[in-house]
Amino acid sequence: MDKISPNRDTGRLGIMLACLYLISGSISLAYEILWTRMLSIQFGISIFGVVVTVTAFMAGLGSGSLLGTRWSQRVGKPLQIFAALELGIAVAALLIPTLFQSLNMSLASASPDLGLTGWFALQIVVITLVLMVPAFAMGIGFPMILTAVKNTSISLGGLYGINALGGAVGALIPLWLLPTFGWLGSIRAIATLGFVVAGVAFMLSRSDLSVSPAIHRKITRPPWKWLLAYAGIGAGALLLEIGWTRLFGMVMLRTEYVLAIILAVFLIGIGVGSIIAKYMIRDFWLTVLPVLAGTFAIASLWWVPELSSWVEETQFDSLSSALLGQGFAITFITLPVTLVLGAWLPLFAKRLGDHYQYGVWLYGANSLGAACGALIAGFALIPMIGTASTVIVGAMLLLILGLGWSGSRFAWVSVLILGVASIPVRAMAPVPELLPKIYSGARNLYLYEDALSITHVVEKPDGQRQLLDDLRRMDASSDPTAVVVQKNQARLPLLLHPNPKRVLFLGLGTGISAAGSLPFQIKERTAVELSAGAIKAARKYFRVVNNDVTDKMKIVRDDARHFLMRDRSSYDVIIGDLFHPDLVGRSALLSRQQFQRAKARLAHGGIFTQWLALNQFDITDLQVILRTFKQVFPNAVMFVDGFRLAMVGKNTGHIHGYDMLENLKRLSGNEADKATGGEGPWTWLGRYWGVIPDFQVAIQDEWAPVIEYHLPGARYSGGLDLSNLLSWLISIRPSIQQAANNLQIGNSNFTKFKGAYSATEMAHESWIALLKNHADAGRRLLPQAYKANPRDRWIGFALADDVLADKDLVEERGVSERQLLKSILHIRPDHTEALKGLWHLAEAAGNKELAEHYRDRLAALSPLDSDLRDRKNAAR
Repeated sequence: MDKISPNRDTGRLGIMLACLYLISGSISLAYEILWTRMLSIQFGISIFGVVVTVTAFMAGLGSGSLLGTRWSQRVGKPLQIFAALELGIAVAALLIPTLFQSLNMSLASASPDLGLTGWFALQIVVITLVLMVPAFAMGIGFPMILTAVKNTSISLGGLYGINALGGAVGALIPLWLLPTFGWLGSIRAIATLGFVVAGVAFMLSRSDLSVSPAIHRKITRPPWKWLLAYAGIGAGALLLEIGWTRLFGMVMLRTEYVLAIILAVFLIGIGVGSIIAKYMIRDFWLTVLPVLAGTFAIASLWWVPELSSWVEETQFDSLSSALLGQGFAITFITLPVTLVLGAWLPLFAKRLGDHYQYGVWLYGANSLGAACGALIAGFALIPMIGTASTVIVGAMLLLILGLGWSGSRFAWVSVLILGVASIPVRAMAPVPELLPKIYSGARNLYLYEDALSITHVVEKPDGQRQLLDDLRRMDASSDPTAVVVQKNQARLPLLLHPNPKRVLFLGLGTGISAAGSLPFQIKERTAVELSAGAIKAARKYFRVVNNDVTDKMKIVRDDARHFLMRDRSSYDVIIGDLFHPDLVGRSALLSRQQFQRAKARLAHGGIFTQWLALNQFDITDLQVILRTFKQVFPNAVMFVDGFRLAMVGKNTGHIHGYDMLENLKRLSGNEADKATGGEGPWTWLGRYWGVIPDFQVAIQDEWAPVIEYHLPGARYSGGLDLSNLLSWLISIRPSIQQAANNLQIGNSNFTKFKGAYSATEMAHESWIALLKNHADAGRRLLPQAYKANPRDRWIGFALADDVLADKDLVEERGVSERQLLKSILHIRPDHTEALKGLWHLAEAAGNKELAEHYRDRLAALSPLDSDLRDRKNAAR
């Protein structure tokens, strides 16, 4: 039998260790994505989770690598150390969720003494220090495994590239694990794989294949100027990574998906670049690579509007296809830069002369620089100069510091050329360029960007304004219908309380919701809003439609969860605003813990109302939130206003109809009419949907979220079918008699209640028919619903719009346009299109007094209408 040769032994060892380190890289990046996910829940803001996780990872990797460089030269069994490190990382991964839950409670106890900035700063410091521990162990592992393969054929570039490619796979694995196993299950699955890697490494360290390295007493390092230069390149790379995550997360999928894709592309580029670097033997590559990196980084800003427009117009049939398609787009834009980043480490190490030791020093310096870059990007540059300019700074850092390794003077001309090319894209593109389909003809009125969010105010051609948060449309518009919807969010809970004096709004937005409280005799209004841009927009750009409510309330810039933890006041009514529930961190506002915090802040008999937009849910996920709310408020009930559902919980007792009637008795007739939005109390009680039933579904927990994993897939697969959801809601609605009993409606008022209750149900059946393309059936129900309750705004407008849609048919029967429009006003006196039409007709007929009458009525309902603005400008 032939004996295996030493060369063959070391070859086998090299292959095994390369495979092991590939898997180790996958595990590390999977942890990074999962911990980012966890911190997004902790902070409630995706970009904070990204910045803190990346900072902790890179700082830990860098410092661990530099320490490990010295340590690895003095140990005889580096694989045993590597195995122990992998074991410790897996144990830490299992303990971190429990540790962070404990930290959350400890930080909450400290929060009364901290403002928003202090609270965030405390979390950032504590969380970074905690996550640096496993990242530090990962950093030590690099020189250990590098020492173990030193006598094999595996090169520095090869090992670095293999680990990076494994990391690319690991960055994508959570995208499959999270929807399948949830956050905690995914952590446990990855930790289990970590235990396997530790076991295999330990067995290899005891085998005959494990060759102890020679002991090196002398530790050498590259000159400091080159370490600092490569650290600056690391900082530039992270400026790009954070900036790209912010930009692409704004126009594409949710931030943690984009981070996973960007990290995967970064690591694929680094891995491939490291591997092919050995073929770049000519010095001219040290000149070409910085120019390529800077050019493509600047070009990425030019491509953002095209990418956003493509995403807006492309129909994806599943979340997987969206991830794949958008992932390829990101790859096309960013891969050239990451290939350069990967090639630089082995090229620079080779240039300096010591292939292995210098490579580890450079890796450590680069990682520490990257940690600084992440912090600077997230907490300094983005708030100061914006995301686009942050990307430009990163691109210029790569170009200038990269050229420092080049001997070409002519190449420095590229700095001037790219500097000029970056001027047109130094600011974020306007919304109409990013979303030309939705906002064609619109114009930017306002842009505010800080470390927390990007806020736009956009004016559409009809003059109406919309508030956009991170480019996602909020239900916050100056359109008259949207104004009513927003004010109704305050009207319902304030009507249900017998005597509301102190009210808390969790979310300010445009301030229009809070304006719904103005007719009530409120002593103290408080609004909590995290976005400084939204606060400024409400005070300036929506003042005309929020009735100057910001001057009549206390506005606190804070996170809603943090505010409820630190505030010690009691409120009669707390109102949870609408938001997109599938965004990272936002679903925590629909968690059991958040509902408990709100309940703790209610005065005796206080009411908490959380609004949900029905078009953002499927049946199962709506049941999850309903069950979660009921667990905290056992007697909770539902109301449905149009396509929005209100969960109403009372900390003592039940919701009764007579509380609303008693409330309105204290108001004058005009105030009472304004308090109900002109619809009267019976319309509102007719929107009652019963006690929340018992559902056998999961609970939405901050540390075990459910809906944010399900909803993105449902959105792309067509699962968010509003007609099915409305049909299901109709099926669980109690009978009229049962509803009257629940609300304790007396016999003397039963007829009024019955008309409103049945009208609401007929209206929903009409909408279901229309959504299912049964137009005739839907239109037949509207007159019946209107007859049952003509004060219901949604029914009246649906009927009026239906009449307006038949304009040509009516004119064929000899009805004039003026008669038609007046008949619409008879149905709904606040119908803006009818008022505008009558204004123009009166003006054309030369009836100036009548024209002014209709114009003034229109101005009261829609003060930002473009026709009114144009006439006012013309009069000047």
